[in-house]
Amino acid sequence: MGYQFDVSLVWRTLPVLWRGVVVSVELWAACLVVGLALGLLVALARLSPLRPLRVLGRAFVEFFRNIPALIQLIWFFYAFPILIGAQMTPFTAAVLGISLNTAAFSAEIYRAGIQSIERGQWEGARAIGMSRATSLRRVILPQVFRRMLPAFTNRAVEVGKVTSLASVLSVQELMYQGRILSSTFYRPLEIFTTVGLVYLVMIYPLTWTSGLLERRMARTT
Repeated sequence: MGYQFDVSLVWRTLPVLWRGVVVSVELWAACLVVGLALGLLVALARLSPLRPLRVLGRAFVEFFRNIPALIQLIWFFYAFPILIGAQMTPFTAAVLGISLNTAAFSAEIYRAGIQSIERGQWEGARAIGMSRATSLRRVILPQVFRRMLPAFTNRAVEVGKVTSLASVLSVQELMYQGRILSSTFYRPLEIFTTVGLVYLVMIYPLTWTSGLLERRMARTT
């Protein structure tokens, strides 16, 4: 082909890509924290003895789980402001869209974990005078987190990759910076190869941790 890979360009663009990495990590952390917290509430709604809460929880999960994350991001940035009468920043819209998407998937992880706990655990906690909320906080959830830790780690990996979609809203994260550099230097091979490797370095530790946790859990069960 005769194409010469320009290594010097990679080194020159690293500072710009690093700024994108910082924004990506901030977006990743915000979406993961909000998504996991909201996912727990949705899971509890799905398991509630009250039918309206169960219906609402299921509707939330099915809505955000079955609509592509990209469409959700675009909707929250372009359409949602029409409803609320105020424009959001691209970063805020990205956090909102990805967090709600993450919550839908996380809710099912929580629900599966809670339902996997033996009924005797609830009955034992009730026998010593614990309320349902106290039993959930002190007995059930600690076991759920332990059992579902590999699944939560995998979810964190997925959130890290989904943050790249925020580039369509001009959030200046890693993928956005890569696109700008590619259009500036007309060297997509060098730029996007580097962007891909940076994502690999960012996300692989979590993937490795997930595999380690799964093997460890398999030995202890």
